[in-house]
Amino acid sequence: MDTTKTDLTHLFKQLGLSNKSDDINHFIIAHQLPAETRLTEAPFWTSAQKAFLLEALNEDAQWSEVIDQLDVMLRNE
Repeated sequence: MDTTKTDLTHLFKQLGLSNKSDDINHFIIAHQLPAETRLTEAPFWTSAQKAFLLEALNEDAQWSEVIDQLDVMLRNE
């Protein structure tokens, strides 16, 4: 059984980004997405980050819920 935590701070760590609360908030404010842009097509992801997001969403992996949460946050600030 996989016991990896799947919250926003761990998602940022998994993506190789700073997972400090202030840094997460700054990222969300600085990277707002228009409604027509899919999260996985956002221009700010590296190819590795994009691949991780696509794989997690396509497999409906344990990360899907928190990725969806991030998607909403990037559109609501």
